[in-house]
Amino acid sequence: MNVETMKQKSLSPLNNAKLFPGLTVVVGIPSSGRRDIISAVVPHLARQARKPEQLVICAPTSDDVDMAELASLPFPVQFLKSERGLCRQRNAILDAVPNADIILFLDDDFLLAPSYIAEVERLFLRNPDVDVMTGTVLADGATGPGISVDEGLAAVRDAPAPTESLSIRETYTGYGCNMAVRMSTVHICKLRFDEELPLYGWLEDVDFSRAVARFGRVVASPHLLGVHLGTKKGRMNGQRLGYSQIANPIYLLGKRRMTLRHALLQMTRNLASNIVKVWRPEPWVDRRGRLKGNFLAIADFLRGRLSPQNIRDMD
Repeated sequence: MNVETMKQKSLSPLNNAKLFPGLTVVVGIPSSGRRDIISAVVPHLARQARKPEQLVICAPTSDDVDMAELASLPFPVQFLKSERGLCRQRNAILDAVPNADIILFLDDDFLLAPSYIAEVERLFLRNPDVDVMTGTVLADGATGPGISVDEGLAAVRDAPAPTESLSIRETYTGYGCNMAVRMSTVHICKLRFDEELPLYGWLEDVDFSRAVARFGRVVASPHLLGVHLGTKKGRMNGQRLGYSQIANPIYLLGKRRMTLRHALLQMTRNLASNIVKVWRPEPWVDRRGRLKGNFLAIADFLRGRLSPQNIRDMD
């Protein structure tokens, strides 16, 4: 029996919306060192028209999450402790909710439009061949100085409602800040996030999405709206990120999770941006550190010792 057949057998009870009107949707949030952000952003999940069955937050220490602040949420909240590392924390969430139908992975600074989770459920029921679904980011603070919670809420509130005629579209990768995953495919195909991509896990969403794409569709939806605040607190330092900007695409190229074209585009774009902007860097970006990391990775590649794991040894 091939994978697609097994998926259809596994999903068949859930795909008959008349007999089985709902899916079990769990929100999973990996975090580290951003207690205040979680307290400011996560409570807004209570505004969802369709509440998740559970929220799971995974962080290295209990001090990373103020559970008392989340006690009033209208759904269960579970805290998981895991060694720091985005891929490791995502895997801990996958392991913690084996009976979920859908896990919606969110960054701790992502604000959802009130209809988001309801649309996730509707679209997965309607499209049984879709295994990863990502939304439309109305504003992304990751590409700038960041967006305040109030500004993010205003952007979500003022966004025009998408029309019913707008359809999902194929996409190369889900965006890790808001990426919903069908768990039956995770189980059947034994999918995991690659823990060889350490710490911030640069491009882990590309790696996972391309693994999923062998078995089902990876799509983006204009009905799933949200704002990524791009909060700078708790981000990886510039040198580590710069190293990952070179090391991780080459690693994924070796795994055949990126094409040569995509890997080269990713690396040259980041290297060129760091070279140009190091002379007048943005206040919120460590361009000098990123550029140094780029060159260290290139040197390691030429010496035959390049590995994403090397950033663990950097200060």
